Amino acid sequence: MTRTLRIHRESFPIRGSFRISRGAKTEALVVAAELRDGKFIGRGECVPYARYGETVDSVVEQLENVGDAVADGLDRTQLIALMPAGAARNALDCALWDLEAKITNTPAWRLAGLAQPPQPIATLFTIGIDEPAVMGEAARAAQDRPLLKVKLGGDRILERMRAVRSAAPEARLIIDFNEGADLDELRAVGPELAAMGVELIEQPVPAGSDKQLIGLDFPIPFGADESVHGADDLTPLRAIYRVVNIKLDKTGGLTAALDMKARAERDGFDVMIGCMVASSLAMAPALLLAQGASYVDLDGPLLLARDRTPGLRYDGAMIHPAEPELWG
Repeated sequence: MTRTLRIHRESFPIRGSFRISRGAKTEALVVAAELRDGKFIGRGECVPYARYGETVDSVVEQLENVGDAVADGLDRTQLIALMPAGAARNALDCALWDLEAKITNTPAWRLAGLAQPPQPIATLFTIGIDEPAVMGEAARAAQDRPLLKVKLGGDRILERMRAVRSAAPEARLIIDFNEGADLDELRAVGPELAAMGVELIEQPVPAGSDKQLIGLDFPIPFGADESVHGADDLTPLRAIYRVVNIKLDKTGGLTAALDMKARAERDGFDVMIGCMVASSLAMAPALLLAQGASYVDLDGPLLLARDRTPGLRYDGAMIHPAEPELWG
């Protein structure tokens, strides 16, 4: 029977709004790939990201262009050769994993070569940029979560962080600038941020300008996100960053992400497993990567007003592995 690909455009409303240094949004626009092979269906989800030149239309077009290859039995290895890394390849790659798991009645964690089934794991929780008082209230509501990621831009760094720390005195803290920091300002406030217990500064400067961080006397380590997409990006960053953020939408799927994680760990990086704001279907494959990671940032569904049904089970900060009805 011919294998078929169906493509779905979907929107999930965000609870309130979600703001980072590049702007705010009120909905998560995703593209889902659905592979049908007889009675079996495999699914994957991606988030087209404007920062990387992607739109919903461009991702749908990419997927439509490989429909014939899918019908001819395209596998994951062939997919990597056929499509560039990015959101479209991620959706199709994850659908291929899910389909193989269902056809072979083998859980995806076994197919991925994990030594044991994935275990429940704690995710950080994200506080978006806003007025300091609003960020403080968001932090107070999340103060029982063990790790908060605070989104910041180039101004009012200490004012915002003091509000967050006061509201969540026991939480571990990391800061994510999404390329939007003012480096002179950051240098000036570094000692106080360290005194607050901030343990990581994620992507302070624009991708491509990372070398200005080399030799910087700063009390908190840096992590790369926008500067690192795949395994080939790692070597030039070893002298700059301690942590790399691996996201399926950047690597172009779980297949490439597994390789990247292994290589990053061999190269001495700590690993963060991250996500875009999306539904549980996008998070489920990343949970396989998250096992043993230094940081887990898979809180996307917690930021939504509604999730998929069935979705992942979140107990506070703990994420439970996906049921087969969702993925894998």
